[in-house]
Amino acid sequence: MSVGPDNGTGSHAAGQGAGGYGSGYGNGPADSNRQYENVTDAIPPAEPLRSAHGTHEKGEVSSIGAIIGEITEDMSTLMRQEVALAKAEVQQSASQAGKGAGMLAGAGAAVHYALFFLSIALWWALGDLMDNLGWSAVIVALIWGVIAAILASMGKGQLKNVKGMPRTVDTAKRVPDALQGNEGNNR
Repeated sequence: MSVGPDNGTGSHAAGQGAGGYGSGYGNGPADSNRQYENVTDAIPPAEPLRSAHGTHEKGEVSSIGAIIGEITEDMSTLMRQEVALAKAEVQQSASQAGKGAGMLAGAGAAVHYALFFLSIALWWALGDLMDNLGWSAVIVALIWGVIAAILASMGKGQLKNVKGMPRTVDTAKRVPDALQGNEGNNR
């Protein structure tokens, strides 16, 4: 059943939508009389395309200066992000190293006092056995020299295990390939 006027073919009158309210492309009866030379004229203008850095009309070509400006802005953003990553990694590594060093210093101070008094006791015990406090002091000093060398070696090994900035170094190595368009080399 047809709602609008019928021209005898079962379809609506030319230029009339359902109920005689236009073609469906306009805003009502006023648009139904508009004539278009071709189909593309009836299509409303497209919304402007949004790029990452601005609005470009359909078919508009960006100037080289605008493209270079966008690239410069992207590089600036990339460098700021790399600096932020480096700062975060340095802070994390420094924090871990600082905590470890602080704990070792506290333990070292406590052990220092305990060992000081144990050393005095050993010195006097050896002096009593040897009947010579001078040589017993030398023996205790040599024992502590050996212990110091062992601890220094172990401490050096621990400091080698402090990690630097592995992610920053990895990302920084990838930047030249990305700039040259060889991002496939980064995988």
